[in-house]
Amino acid sequence: MFDKAHAMGVNLSFRHCPDDEILPGVRFGRQDELLTPAYWAMRCACADVEKIDFVNHHGSLAEEIGFCLLGGFGVTLEVATAFYERLRKKNVFQTGENRSESDIFAMLAEPALVNGRPHKYRFPNQRARRISKAMQSLGELDFDTDPISFRNQIQTLEGVGPKTASWITRNWFDTDEVAILDIHVLRAGWTISLFEKNCRLPKDYLALEKRFIAFAGELHVRASVLDAVMWSDMRMFGSDLAREMAA
Repeated sequence: MFDKAHAMGVNLSFRHCPDDEILPGVRFGRQDELLTPAYWAMRCACADVEKIDFVNHHGSLAEEIGFCLLGGFGVTLEVATAFYERLRKKNVFQTGENRSESDIFAMLAEPALVNGRPHKYRFPNQRARRISKAMQSLGELDFDTDPISFRNQIQTLEGVGPKTASWITRNWFDTDEVAILDIHVLRAGWTISLFEKNCRLPKDYLALEKRFIAFAGELHVRASVLDAVMWSDMRMFGSDLAREMAA
């Protein structure tokens, strides 16, 4: 486990006691207490990030943007991946193709097989428009090589907010200067008092991201590993557990 953790940039010699406040109001806790900072540090050390992460590991920037535009609120990873593969095979993300909104809509309107069962895409009209416009706009943008500037440029595309822009940026640059914060990560933060209860996305995104990255630093893990691990565990069981703990 040490070699694997070392390769991921995780320090297994935790420097905090359970009662230490690693940030104001955030108690470190114990590794065997679910959803505590100590638990997240342990999970980052042990997790196989390539299996739990939702990074598109291959392809062009157009493919990266298309993949992330298909995901997000109301669309599971599995459904987004199935429709992404359909559009990719139809060359929607190829330079110079410029597929029309109606063409992309037709591809999204037909159910796709997910785990052997047909699934409909939830937002075919909206995402067809966004993907068509994004692919047309890519040729007009001269992207900066600085991750933060790149993220700001990506947000000029229709329908790309701070979370989607951060997702694309993290995947494209393999950077820890940004974090992917969604409702699952927000609930994890609420549970340990990392985030205030009245914070909201996307309004408070940059302030929450700054605190999240500081939190990752205190745990001695990469922010990109931490948000992926949090998303995975909260998606599987943690969000329900967090609601029970808050009741």
